[in-house]
This record gives sequence, structure tokens and C-alpha cells, in this order.
Amino acid sequence: MSFKVPVHENAKLKTLIENIQADPEINQLWKSANINAVDRAGISDHGEVHIRIVANAALKILRLLIAGGVAPSIVENHKMTNDDAEVVVVLAAALHDVGISVHRDDHEKYSLWIAYPKCRQLLANIYQEPELTIVTQDVLHAIIAHDADQRCLTIEAGALKVADTTDMTQGRSRIPFQAGQINIHSISALGVKDVKIEKGEHRPVRIAVTLSNSAGIFQLDNLLKHKLKNSTIAQLVEVVAEMEEGTTEKRLFEVYTL
Repeated sequence: MSFKVPVHENAKLKTLIENIQADPEINQLWKSANINAVDRAGISDHGEVHIRIVANAALKILRLLIAGGVAPSIVENHKMTNDDAEVVVVLAAALHDVGISVHRDDHEKYSLWIAYPKCRQLLANIYQEPELTIVTQDVLHAIIAHDADQRCLTIEAGALKVADTTDMTQGRSRIPFQAGQINIHSISALGVKDVKIEKGEHRPVRIAVTLSNSAGIFQLDNLLKHKLKNSTIAQLVEVVAEMEEGTTEKRLFEVYTL
């Protein structure tokens, strides 16, 4: 897979992306995870496309937070740099669902087992000790904390957790539903037309969601809002939802914040 994110001037992130693209194991882990998710468990894509979407979303959220004056936790606690925080969120995004290659249930925990050695391998030509361990452990925290009910302790983990929910357009729901059944899960999964991550008007980050039908609100209330509430960035994000042009339904709400 062409695993690409906008690296800008971040040489460490550029090297990480090169390492990921050249690594056959991580690429197969994504494929195996998707087979377990789609073909065996009957849920939505959790493979290569999902990984690319989440990595780009997490990086964009982090950069908007930094532009808004928010210090990443690796900077605040370990005196490292914003570039290092970008490495954390992108690598965590790349590895957050690899545990699905073992089992969909409790996959966050299985992801940790796989991610620890893989992190150190992918970072070996970028960091030496103690920075290698610092970055690895912050990646592992972000992975376990992307579980909706798990408490986040870092800004980077919050960015990943919220980014994971933004992959919900045109049936790409993060809420498992049985294909072929007609219920609120399947209808709402098709109700999200578009998701944009942008600079907020009142907070550093805005998530703007366009809905094709009002059932899409189920995705926001039962996934995005829940994960946002259990993140470290709840007070730094505003969410806007509106109906797409041409629908007969009125705008549902302007902004909700936590």
C-alpha cells in the first residue's frame, strides 16, 4: 500500500513513513486484520484504507491543536518536540488495529502485543535510548486508549481516538452492524455524506459533518460524541452537523461541544 501522510519538514516522520512502506510484515498485518474484520466478522473495513484515513486525520487534528497553542504531551512531559508528537500519532494510527489480525474482540489489547516489537523496529533508525522507549510507550498508550471506554492520558492519544471516529462516510461506520439488515445501525451508517477536519471558530479543531439523512446523527451520538468525551481533547474540539444541499430536512444543529 502507498502509505502517505503530509510530512512537511518533519525528517523523522519522513523516515518513519519510508520504514512502514518498506515493511512487509505491517502490510500483511493490515490485510489479515481486514480479512478478520470484513470476511470473518462481517463488519466494516479495518484494513489499509482505514489506516490511511485515520493516520491523516490524526495528524491533521494534532497539527491544528499545535497551531491553536496546545502542547503535545511528549513535549510537555518529556521535553521532546512537536515532530516527535507527529511520529507518535502516525505510528499509533498505523498500528492501532493490527490486533484484529488475532481477533476483533478486545483487539486493542492484542494490538499492544504486536505493536511493541514492531514499534521498536520501525523507530530503530530514528531514535536512540531513552527517546526510543519514550516514543514507543506513548504509541502503545495511544493504541490502548483508542478503545471508546478507555481513558486517554495524552494529547496524542486523544488525537488518534477522535480521528478513528472520522472514518464513517458512505457506509464506513465504525459501529459494527450486520450487512443486509435494515435497522438504525445500517441506515445511520449510510447517513454520513462527508466529514471534514478544519480549524474551529471557537476551538482549535472543528469536525464538520454533512449528513444525507437525519439517521446519521446516530453515528455522531453513539461514536464520535462518546469517544470525544473520553478523550483528552474534548474541550478543544467543536462539532458541526448539517444536512447536505437538496434534502428536505432542516439543519439539525449548528455546533455541539463538550
